[in-house]
Amino acid sequence: MARRDEPGRRRTGSTQPSRGGQPQRGRSASSKSELTGWRLALRRLIVWGAGLVILGLAVLGISVAMATRSLPSYQQLKSSQVGQMIVVRAADGTEIVSLGPSYGKWLPYSRIPQVMKDASVSVEDRRYFDHFGVDPLGIARSLAVRVKSGHWRQGGSTITQQLARTIFLNNNRTFARKVREGVLALALEQKFTKEQVLELYLNKVYFGGGAYGIDSASRKFFNHPADTLSLPEAAIIAGLVKAPSRYSPTADAQAAIDRANVVLQTMQANGKISAGEAAHADIDAVKLAPQEGQNSVRYFTDWALPQLDMLLPDNTEPIEVWTTLDIGMQRAATAAIQANVPRGSQGALVSLDRDGGVLAMVGGTDYVSSNYNRATNAVRQPGSAWKLFVYLAALEAGYTPTDRVVDEPVTIDGWSPRNSGGTYAGAIDVRTAFAYSKNTVAAQLGNEVGFGTVASMARRFGITTPINTMPSMVLGTSDVRVIDMTRAFAAVSAKGSAVDPYGITKVTTLDGEVLYRHPREGGQALVPPYVAAGITDLLQTAVNIGTGRAAQIGRPVAGKTGTTSSNKDGWFLGFSSGITTGVWMGRDDARAVPGLQGGTAPARAFAAYMRYAVSKRPVENFETDLKLPEWQLEPDDEANFGDPGNYQYVDEQGNLIDPTQPAEVPAPGGQPVQPAFPPEGEMVPSAPPAAANDDFLDQATGARAPADPAAAGPGQRPTNPGPRIIRIPPDGPVRGAPSPSPSPVPRGY
Repeated sequence: MARRDEPGRRRTGSTQPSRGGQPQRGRSASSKSELTGWRLALRRLIVWGAGLVILGLAVLGISVAMATRSLPSYQQLKSSQVGQMIVVRAADGTEIVSLGPSYGKWLPYSRIPQVMKDASVSVEDRRYFDHFGVDPLGIARSLAVRVKSGHWRQGGSTITQQLARTIFLNNNRTFARKVREGVLALALEQKFTKEQVLELYLNKVYFGGGAYGIDSASRKFFNHPADTLSLPEAAIIAGLVKAPSRYSPTADAQAAIDRANVVLQTMQANGKISAGEAAHADIDAVKLAPQEGQNSVRYFTDWALPQLDMLLPDNTEPIEVWTTLDIGMQRAATAAIQANVPRGSQGALVSLDRDGGVLAMVGGTDYVSSNYNRATNAVRQPGSAWKLFVYLAALEAGYTPTDRVVDEPVTIDGWSPRNSGGTYAGAIDVRTAFAYSKNTVAAQLGNEVGFGTVASMARRFGITTPINTMPSMVLGTSDVRVIDMTRAFAAVSAKGSAVDPYGITKVTTLDGEVLYRHPREGGQALVPPYVAAGITDLLQTAVNIGTGRAAQIGRPVAGKTGTTSSNKDGWFLGFSSGITTGVWMGRDDARAVPGLQGGTAPARAFAAYMRYAVSKRPVENFETDLKLPEWQLEPDDEANFGDPGNYQYVDEQGNLIDPTQPAEVPAPGGQPVQPAFPPEGEMVPSAPPAAANDDFLDQATGARAPADPAAAGPGQRPTNPGPRIIRIPPDGPVRGAPSPSPSPVPRGY
């Protein structure tokens, strides 16, 4: 037994390694410890990474397969269009500009010039024929440049990806969009051949100026179809894809040439052309097609077309927009501004028909060099042209053109205005003060009627910019827009009725179906007819004998000049034969322009344009006869504050009394009876009851002004601290001086 047990004991107690011995178990534990370290983590990473890659490839494959099945057919892709095409027509139906996508003739792959194919592939995707829709090498190169430079310098998009973006997506720079773009690119190359994809790309990619496809671009820039493109022309077009607006030959010819030379160098580096062909490709000799409608008319379309978002917010089909623009007047307006604007300055012009239709609009001297519309967007001080609102408020308050005023030095709240030239005329009438643009008289009038009243009048006539109510506001220190000031003068031309500028008369489909038509509505009355007649009288005098003499055109013209301090701005606004035109000139940086005054260059430009604009219209004389209401014909100044017959009152017993009806008096029996009217010419022995309380009468007669001058209603004149203007009747004593009558209470204000 013992001998049998001994070998077993030797095996278990031996120090030699054995499968069942303790030493063997220790080494196994050590190996297990090693696998739980970095090797295990690496192995897990590889396994999980491989799994994720396989899963991602599966998802990508499924996505591509689904996208491929959902792609339209080749013929459907050929007929699809991007964006909305808009044809803009003038008032006579003439096409003035076509905006939005413009598609030329479709060129099959075999008819596309080889130089065009080579230029596009070389500069946009030189590995186009070697990848499967997405170029991993291009993506890696783009990432490397990104890491090295700190920002994106190279795009990794292939031609196929660009096509997918053009047809199906937008230009948002998001990761999700790039993923969808890649999936669609893979699907496109699964469904179509390389030649078909390149054909779609060259016929659909955007080249700027609304041109989609090489044929549209060729016709736009070179005035011939794309199947005859030369090497230099192909290089110019291929270079546009990167930045159509920056490299457009019509916007920046030198930038287009520089970019085209880069394309030629790339073609040479890729072996598409030889060094000799690159050297003989004269980019400078390429003749560009003249760009119709790219100058001043674009100021008008830039203003009018955004209104389509409100008129037809949900429309996306091709449309024709019929406008109020007159082609001949637009040319005349452009020529008038360019011929008269001082060197280094800009000019703007807006011309409105009697119903508010914009006949011409010029926003600057050259649209190509500066598309900023100074007619609708710029805000500048109007100078003395603002006096339109001062005198409108004064006429509404009871002044007439023949009333006498005093042109003399004046100080209002520490402000002392001076006339141009520093001279004072003394006693003159309102008509003369306006014609010669007397600042002191305007200041006194504004102070008397209230600066808030003047601001309210400007608002009433369509001024949309902020208005200050400091005393100097009467001389035009609040910024305004040309179109707003023109609108105000057009309202005067319309006999005091509001005029709303508009540029679109109707919108139709390409088949002629009317989608929108401008409503014909009468303007709201802004001031009584006699006020409009009075201000027209003043405006006509300013052109006949005053500061606006340069605006005369051989028929009645009413208008006003405007000049700001240091000759920074010059204005002339006026109307004749139903056409109202406003002209502004000055520098964009608001620096002084030597010699610029409203009565010089702006008035001359106005006259040059208006001679053409009214040439086919009959001569119209202005209605300047003041047909004042009966209550204003009374010599009593108190009547200027309103028609006494327009209000009622309550007597002490609470009865509503109408002053225009005979008062009822109680009879001895208590029954009211109508009093007998006295014989004509005899006095009534007793006065009627007071029409209002003492506070109202004090305020109305000027004995006590309302706390807020702006609170005074139309026809009321708040009394402000400071000097009061003195009005002198044409054949009588000073209005406002003590009355020679024995009345113990002198009337006045």
